[in-house]
Amino acid sequence: MKKLLQRLFLKQDPSVYQQKDAKLTPSLRTIDLIGLGTGMVVGTAIFTLPGIVAAEHTGPAVPLAFIAAAIGAGLSALAYAETSSVLPFAGSAFSWINVLFGEFLGWIAGWALLAEYFISVAFVASGWSAYMRGFLSSLGVKFPTALAGGFDPHQGSYVDILAAFAILIVGILISRGVHQVSKIENFIVSIKLLVIILFVIVGATAIQTKNYTPFIPAYRPGTTFGGWQGILAGTAQIFIAYVGFDAIAANTAETRNPQKTMPRGLIGTLVLGTFFFIAVSLVLVGMFKYSSYANNAEPAAWALRQSGHYLTANLLSVVAIVGIFSALIAILLASSRLIYAFGRDGLLPQFLGVVDDKHVPSHALWIITFLAMILGSVFPFTFLATLVSAGTLVAFIFVSLGIYALRPREGKDLPDAQFKMPLYPVLPVVSALFSVVIFWGLNHDAKIMMLWWFVIGVVIYFVYGIRHSNINKHHD
Repeated sequence: MKKLLQRLFLKQDPSVYQQKDAKLTPSLRTIDLIGLGTGMVVGTAIFTLPGIVAAEHTGPAVPLAFIAAAIGAGLSALAYAETSSVLPFAGSAFSWINVLFGEFLGWIAGWALLAEYFISVAFVASGWSAYMRGFLSSLGVKFPTALAGGFDPHQGSYVDILAAFAILIVGILISRGVHQVSKIENFIVSIKLLVIILFVIVGATAIQTKNYTPFIPAYRPGTTFGGWQGILAGTAQIFIAYVGFDAIAANTAETRNPQKTMPRGLIGTLVLGTFFFIAVSLVLVGMFKYSSYANNAEPAAWALRQSGHYLTANLLSVVAIVGIFSALIAILLASSRLIYAFGRDGLLPQFLGVVDDKHVPSHALWIITFLAMILGSVFPFTFLATLVSAGTLVAFIFVSLGIYALRPREGKDLPDAQFKMPLYPVLPVVSALFSVVIFWGLNHDAKIMMLWWFVIGVVIYFVYGIRHSNINKHHD
C-alpha cells in the first residue's frame, strides 16, 4: 500500500514538460489570448444563456447571476494567472497539478477538464446548429426534423447533423496550425463584438421597464426558480460562459513570454466578457418578459424579430453562425492540447502525444474532433448546458488550492511568479470555497453524471494509466 501511494503521488519534474513541449511553437500574443478567451466567453453563451437562465432560474435578475459567476471565475482567474506564469506547459491544470501534487491528482484534474471540454464542444456546436436552423427558417428553408436536433424520439429528432458538421470544419481549420487559427479567431471576435454592441443599442429601443418588475421574483418552493436560490442555480449554469479561462491556459506552451502574456490574457478576457454579458442580459430581459425565453436557444435574434428589427436579427444570426465558430476553435484547440498532454505523459496511448510537422498534435486533435462530433450530434442543447459547468468547477478548485503548493516553491526549484494572486493565503481558499458552493448549486443530474465520470476516470487510470505513465516507468 505504501508503494502504491508513493506511485500515485509522484510529482513530475517541470524540466520534462519544458523539453517535450518545445516541439510546440510559441506564437500567441496577449491579443491572441484575449481573442481566444473572448471568443469562447462571449461565444454561444452570450447569444443563448441569458434567456434560458432568466426563464428557468432568475427572472430579470439574470445580470446578478452573471456578476456572481464573474466574481467566482475572477478569483480562479487570479490563481490561473499565477500558476501559468510559473508553469508554462500544455495541458493547464492537468500538468500543473502533476507538478504540484502528483500524478493521480493531476489525472483527476485533467479528467474533469476533459468532461468540460467534451461537453463544451457539443454545447457550442448545438447552439450554432440552433442559430443556423433559425436563420434558414427565416429564409423559408426547413431543415428535416430527424436531422435537426439531439436524440429525442418524442420530438422526432435523432441526430444534429449541423452540429457535427461545425465541429468537423473547426477540426480542419486547427489542423493547419495555431498561428493561422489565431488570425481567423481575432477577426471573427472583432466582428462579433461589434454586432453585440449593435444588439445592445437596437434592443435598448424596445425595452419596457415593466419587464424588470419584480427584479428578483419570489422563490418557488421545490424548484430552482426565484429568490437567492434561483440566482445561485443560474450562476452554476452560467459558469459555462467562463470556461474560456482554461481554454486560454491550455495553450500556455504556445504563448510568447507566458510569464507576462498569460495573466494579461486571462484578466483581460474576464473584464471584457463580464461587461458584455451584463449589457446583453439587461437588454434581453427588458425587451420581453423573462418567461418568453423558455426553451429558446436563440433568444437574442428571436427578441429582435419579435420587436420588428428583422434586419438586425438576421445580421445577429449571421454573425452568431460565424462567431460561434470562434468558441468552437478555442475549445477544440484547448481540448486537443489536453489530450496531447495525456499522451505525452503516457496516461493515454503515446501516439496522442505526437506533434506533426505543422507543430500540431494532430492525432489528439482528430480523436477529440470525432468524439465531439458524436456527442454534439446526439445530446440535446439544454441537457448539455446543465452539465458543462461541473468539470470547470472541479478544475477551478484544484488550481485555487494549488497556490498553497506553488507559492513555497517559487524562486527555489520553480521560477518566481511575474504575477501573484493577491491576499495570500486567504484568497486561494476563498476562491476554492466559492467554486464548491457553485458546484453544490448544480442540478442533481450534473452531480451524478460527474460522479460517474470520475469513476470511469479512476478505472482508466488504474487499468492503463499507472502502468504506462512515463513518470512511473522511470521510477521503477
